[in-house]
Amino acid sequence: MSREKPSISSSARLKRFFYRLSHYPPQAAYALGLGPVLGRLVLLLTTTGCKSGKRRVTPLQYEELDGKIYVTAAYGLKADWVRNIQANPCVEVRVRGRRFLGLASVITDRERIADMLELRLKRHPRMIAAILRSEGLPAKPAREDVSAYAANLAMVEIAPEAEISR
Repeated sequence: MSREKPSISSSARLKRFFYRLSHYPPQAAYALGLGPVLGRLVLLLTTTGCKSGKRRVTPLQYEELDGKIYVTAAYGLKADWVRNIQANPCVEVRVRGRRFLGLASVITDRERIADMLELRLKRHPRMIAAILRSEGLPAKPAREDVSAYAANLAMVEIAPEAEISR
């Protein structure tokens, strides 16, 4: 019996290509020392591939609260970087001018995710409102709308453990 890979549509391949391509500008910006500027909105999260064992760098929007970093996965538990964290919670984070090792934990509690989305909407109203509108929600959604949207997401909490010197 031969196993055939499921065919992927050309539009899905194109979408994946541009998604992967979008990872390079933030990495280049951090490499050029622009982390303090870019780091106001985007961090670089390095995980270990759950199948390959290779280091994988993903640029992500984040929030910092009570000394911890929070990132939300639009693809929920299906996001590659979330699956990597489930397999190995030890991560590296580059944010602003800092680099540190951290321990990540995946959160699927809808209400905690909704709380974080509301905090993000308060801190970054234009950007988060645009994201919510692209998902079919109003720019100023009711709590029930945010909670329903959060049901399809996953969130990761990263507790810093050790700074990495340059």
